[in-house]
Amino acid sequence: MTGSHQPPRSRIPGSGLAKGLAVTLRTMTKRAHTAQYPDVQPELPPRSRGVIGLFEENCTVCMLCARECPDWCIYIDSHKETVPAAAPGGRERSRNVLDRFAIDFSLCMYCGICIEVCPFDALFWSPEFEYAETDIRELTHERDKLREWMWTVPAPPALDTAAEEPKELAAARKAAEKLAASRARAGEAEQVTGTPDATHPATPPDEGGRS
Repeated sequence: MTGSHQPPRSRIPGSGLAKGLAVTLRTMTKRAHTAQYPDVQPELPPRSRGVIGLFEENCTVCMLCARECPDWCIYIDSHKETVPAAAPGGRERSRNVLDRFAIDFSLCMYCGICIEVCPFDALFWSPEFEYAETDIRELTHERDKLREWMWTVPAPPALDTAAEEPKELAAARKAAEKLAASRARAGEAEQVTGTPDATHPATPPDEGGRS
């Protein structure tokens, strides 16, 4: 055998405690960078994945989100209703009416597949993350709660600041301006109708009270 075996160095008793206290003393004089949550809310990125909001007016109960969910954590119930014909002689139609839309967030792995596959833009990411519960069974949130989270969904950023305005927004703005103009014209017409005729002004009474 070559070499020699060296016995381990003996540690000074209390050296570890002294090193720990030295680190503590050094950091005590520096400013803390820890956010004091929940007194100070964190600044979340714009594309944070908190919870899923539901815009149920766009939901057609196509069940595509529930079928594509790898965790099977989306529960949807619906029933069919008959819609009368829009015109005389037309055919009646049937449509699905949403009865229940729930997501079990104890199973959800926040993959976002349901949001991506929804063809009618009924599901959106919300940055809301404060929904802890003491009972795991309370993590199944129904559509009323999902609808409340919808109002916390931030507006999507523009892909290009110099891009043209979307056609949907332009059409909605034109319709709103047209409605406001028609209401303004109606208000002016009411004011003109309510005032006396300018060609026949009323004769003011004289000082003696005679007209």
